Amino acid sequence: MNDLCRPDIAGALPMSHPQRRRAILAATLFLMGVSAMSKDAISFESSETGAAPQGWTSTLTGTGAPKWTVESDATAPSKSKVLRQSGRATYPLLLKNDTSIKDGFVEIKFKAVAGSQDRAAGIVWRAKDANNYYVARANALEDNVVLYRTVNGVRSPLDIVGRKGGYGIDAKVPSDTWHSLRVDFSGPRFRVSFNGKQLFEVEDATFADAGKVGLWTKADSVTLFDDITYGEAQR
Repeated sequence: MNDLCRPDIAGALPMSHPQRRRAILAATLFLMGVSAMSKDAISFESSETGAAPQGWTSTLTGTGAPKWTVESDATAPSKSKVLRQSGRATYPLLLKNDTSIKDGFVEIKFKAVAGSQDRAAGIVWRAKDANNYYVARANALEDNVVLYRTVNGVRSPLDIVGRKGGYGIDAKVPSDTWHSLRVDFSGPRFRVSFNGKQLFEVEDATFADAGKVGLWTKADSVTLFDDITYGEAQR
């Protein structure tokens, strides 16, 4: 297979030489923008088991009743306390109170436990409020990873760089298994990685300003979250 026929991103269409040059330049600028990072790791050790986590705001997009609680789980990656979302809502949302990040990253470990309508875990960034934010999510019922923007409460999937149309990227997301999900964001460019492997990139300028980071699920998803880290690019 020659270079023109080789997909640059899983599921993407082959790129011409000019497109390839632009993609390489964009990737270089992306890495330059996020190479120096602050980093914060979140611990729930001081939070009471069964209670809502300290330093976060539980909210939602749409209707329903989210339920975010701290639980003990010796099988988790941290071998300690985790976050559990077990309520039902259109989109349960949990925002970190003291964050305001424009360029940086968020990474989580998650386990999809149950849900007949949905079984999802998501990362939120540049959130203005409960109805305006970006979210990248993995779904154990659909076996895919998709990046969306939510504007005035309406969620829309975004096209992958190098591919027009489609719906995210297919990826096996077994239930009752711990996975990692990460988003790196710099300017209008977002890079999504799953279980340590880069899946795709997206470009969008809807939300260009700094905003809160957070966690997300959908419908009746019962999801555990652990090893939550985030950072801001140092320029």
